[in-house]
Amino acid sequence: MIQYKKVLTLLLLSTTVVFAQKPAKAPVKVPTAKAATVPVPAELKRPIPFDPSVKVGKLPNGLTYYIRKNTEPKARAELRLIVRAGSILETDEQQGLAHFMEHMAFNGTKNFPKNELVNFLQTSGVRFGADLNAYTSFDETVYELPVPTDSADVFGRAFQILEDWAHNATLDPDEIDKERGVVLEEARSRRSAQERMREKFFPLILNNSRYADRLPIGKEAILKNFKPVTLAQFYKDWYRPDLMAVVAVGDFDIAQVEKTIREKFGRIPVVKNPKPRTEYQIAPHKDTKIAIVTDVEQPNTVVQIMYKRPKVKERTLYDVREGLKRGLFNYMLGDRIQELTRQADPPFIYGFSNYGGFLGNLDAFSSYVVAKDAASIERAISAILAENARVDRFGFTDTELERVKKQYLKAVEKSYRERDKTRSSAYISDYVDHFLNGNPSMGIEAYYNFLKKYIGGITVGDVNNLAKQFITSENRAVVIMAPEKDKASLPTEQQVLALVNNTSRELTAYVDKTLDKPLLATLPIGTAVVDSREIKEIDVQEWTLKNGIKVVLKPTNFKNDQILFVGSSFGGTSLYGNEDFESARFASTLATISGVGDYSQSQLQKYLSGKSVSVYPYISENSEGVSGNTSPEDLETALQLLYAYFTTPRKDADAIKGYLSNQRAALQNAETTPTPQKVFQDTVQAVLGAYNYRRMPLTTARFSQVNVDQALKIYRDRFADASDFTFVFVGNFKDKEIKPLIEKYLGGLPTTNRKESFRDLGIRTPKGEIARTVYKGIDPKSTVQLVFSGDFEWNPENAAQVDALAEVLEIKLTEKLREEESGVYGVGVSGGYSKIPAERYSFRIGFTCAPENVEKLIAKTLETINSIKQSGADEKDLNKFKAETRRESEVQLKDNGFWLGYLANQYSNGDDPKEVLREAELLKQVTPESTKQAANRYFGKNYIRLVLMPEKK
Repeated sequence: MIQYKKVLTLLLLSTTVVFAQKPAKAPVKVPTAKAATVPVPAELKRPIPFDPSVKVGKLPNGLTYYIRKNTEPKARAELRLIVRAGSILETDEQQGLAHFMEHMAFNGTKNFPKNELVNFLQTSGVRFGADLNAYTSFDETVYELPVPTDSADVFGRAFQILEDWAHNATLDPDEIDKERGVVLEEARSRRSAQERMREKFFPLILNNSRYADRLPIGKEAILKNFKPVTLAQFYKDWYRPDLMAVVAVGDFDIAQVEKTIREKFGRIPVVKNPKPRTEYQIAPHKDTKIAIVTDVEQPNTVVQIMYKRPKVKERTLYDVREGLKRGLFNYMLGDRIQELTRQADPPFIYGFSNYGGFLGNLDAFSSYVVAKDAASIERAISAILAENARVDRFGFTDTELERVKKQYLKAVEKSYRERDKTRSSAYISDYVDHFLNGNPSMGIEAYYNFLKKYIGGITVGDVNNLAKQFITSENRAVVIMAPEKDKASLPTEQQVLALVNNTSRELTAYVDKTLDKPLLATLPIGTAVVDSREIKEIDVQEWTLKNGIKVVLKPTNFKNDQILFVGSSFGGTSLYGNEDFESARFASTLATISGVGDYSQSQLQKYLSGKSVSVYPYISENSEGVSGNTSPEDLETALQLLYAYFTTPRKDADAIKGYLSNQRAALQNAETTPTPQKVFQDTVQAVLGAYNYRRMPLTTARFSQVNVDQALKIYRDRFADASDFTFVFVGNFKDKEIKPLIEKYLGGLPTTNRKESFRDLGIRTPKGEIARTVYKGIDPKSTVQLVFSGDFEWNPENAAQVDALAEVLEIKLTEKLREEESGVYGVGVSGGYSKIPAERYSFRIGFTCAPENVEKLIAKTLETINSIKQSGADEKDLNKFKAETRRESEVQLKDNGFWLGYLANQYSNGDDPKEVLREAELLKQVTPESTKQAANRYFGKNYIRLVLMPEKK
């Protein structure tokens, strides 16, 4: 797997806007003090302490290890082998071989010949790809291995796998030749407009550094023709103990794991006269690098402005405090930019500005916008730069900072409260980062205490200083990516430079508009629980309120600070005719972006400052409902918000107008320059939906049919009667404590006791054999989807057979299409079944491949299906499925999210909620004979073949 760090894939920080208790005063221009004049307290000069919960050591041969005991989930461990070597270290003849080496680690080692490694792990319940994985980037290669620890044999052999990866890969020439096709197919799957444009602008924004010439995927000619000795040389040069680390986090004995690591990895010999590990740099530049690139398949216009800076390395507590200031800066600026998209005429579809990691020795302050079209590109650039300049010139307000401090502290406090329920996988990235970059991991307890002590002392002036540090004219780069058709109308490099240099624009200070009112003007009276039933086997309570609402509750201790809930009733958009369909499908979205009661969406998010509350209403085809998550202490606020979405929806004309404008622009871009995948998926959707009006792609013409008043009328209608709603609550609560809140807020919801259900629209996947080929795209790349469908007899036994058949078919097709044919990078098989609106099943098989291999691989797929129809699944593949299912269930049964989804589905479908206890019984019924019968039942004559081919020349 390739991983391209963060260049042009920067993600906006999660920026939940928070609330000030009183209206903000209009800000004045804020003078910024020079940071250098502020003395650093002695206590902040101390080195960052490393988390004492982690055992860190180094073997005599130079290998580093990190060990942490963590019992969530129980009987599981997360293991990593980190190699501080990636594509940046390749010679000209080795380009792509760092990544190729990663592939070969799964194709034969001293103790696990050929594919035995994957087979062993799958039999132990570890899924290939989903669990077992690896990635290669510019500077590192990381192998990921989650394993059970309740089997001493499996756990011990897992460390043998790590050791084999480190120095025992066999690199068999035959296996190398077979894997060439797989790697080339991975490269093929990545071909796109973005890839082609990146090849053009990387050298410019990376200042012709080595990074620009060492993309991890490498060069096709080399991948096809390199000699095995060339790969072996890379392995010999860079897979060595002084460049490696082993990380183990999980439910095990630390002393025993340390002993195992010392035994196995201590025998890796020290490399004599090791090749120097060069730290490559991206050189600074005085000028502004501008890249304007276009592509015939690029659907929209995207601009990113990067102000590159030396990478921040956190070494002292002062550095931690500085990092906190940058985090607060990002949050506040992100909140402001979000508000721009809620205007009646937003300047861009999407945008953000933040400070973060870049590549190599650099960080960057980056601004990113998606313009509505080429004609509005200058407006989009000016708008995002204006927000940056507004912060630079006027700074943030005290109320903004106080809100964000509360929100930041709340987020860290939540992690602190969950410290004994945090999954092992959540800890891994800190230790990987420490080994690769030297950034210490304090641990959540130390960081929470640090935050409580120092966050209060950070002032607006501290944060306002950052803008001038970030925004400079040196080491700046601008990238514009646009559709080829708009090339002539794009601004020139001189015009772009003038835009980014324009600091004289007239600006006014930001005004922090807040609302200081209760969320609910009048609290509901509520109704009592009139009936209850206990399902002891799964620790579930069923309550019925006097107003008719049913409530299902499962208290858990899986998380200390989490309560999840969902409520739904039948109806949805199915109850409205085609003339109202577009209004109905956007009804809940328009209501949500309008806020509730007296609160706009922005004001509402500010009101939620320092609270863990997320509530969203929805309207689907067959139901309407509301979902949310919160903490025990904020449950009442969450229920108040839920009540408000039912009772006091509002219409925010400006927010709605802005949303519709942005969506229309996005649709127009997609229609004008549709990507090959969009054209193909639109065809798939239409064919599988029998070209029904409601399954056809959304277009600008159809979008124009959205009637705002009708949409909000439909929303109010769907939530006017809660008497047929069923709510499910899962999480850390006690029945006696949650009961008064349930009775007050859910018991107070409006009810009219109307009797309704969904309307079966009769939309079914067509019967018979259908073939559709779409010709779109300039890359030599094809996508295949094969669909089998039909009527289904709804029961747990049949569902188990569908699940088994899908999994064993994916295992077998991976073996046939990837390992034997070297024709695909991956193949996916999904088996689905539904009861509403009708009992149906479907199997979907998908892969990407070379156009010339489509027919051969489809034939091999059908041959594999026919083999199962003739003889049933292989017993060894069924054992893998059963092991994976059991292992997955052990974790799921301790997960709030699983229980929420499971219980909601069981009650919606009218099924026994205790079915979850039958898994062992159902798995016993899965046999080669049962899969043979299932394959003959489900892989019948209803067969749809959908293929995307490149455009004919």
